[in-house]
Amino acid sequence: MSTVTEDLPAREAVKVLAAQDLPGLIVVDPRNRPLTVLAGTQLLRLALPAYCQDDPALARVVDEAAADLILDGLGERTVADLLPRTRPELPAVDAAATVLEVASVMARSNVPLVAVVAKDKTMIGAITLDGLLDRMLGT
Repeated sequence: MSTVTEDLPAREAVKVLAAQDLPGLIVVDPRNRPLTVLAGTQLLRLALPAYCQDDPALARVVDEAAADLILDGLGERTVADLLPRTRPELPAVDAAATVLEVASVMARSNVPLVAVVAKDKTMIGAITLDGLLDRMLGT
């Protein structure tokens, strides 16, 4: 599971998200302690032009060839620039968490990604919604 730091350019964060097919990114501090989760939808929200968000029908006027220009909306921003000023509670569990505990944290936070932390609060892994459902279904 890749993590990102607040100083990473937002465009690079998008590449990490896409390359690993993740629902979001866990933002860590320099000591590898998770700070927050940046959902992929948050990246999209900040990249899309406001008129596309206000009226999705207007998005039809942009042809597929120009769709790659959407990421231009991120400009020179960093991950820190994309984070909300008031950060929600970090969805995190310890390594001994049960499936039900993970599901509870994920549902409460409304984020499809939960950090797994050691006793010293450093990140040791992550659980995605897809991984959690696979475990619950025994697949």
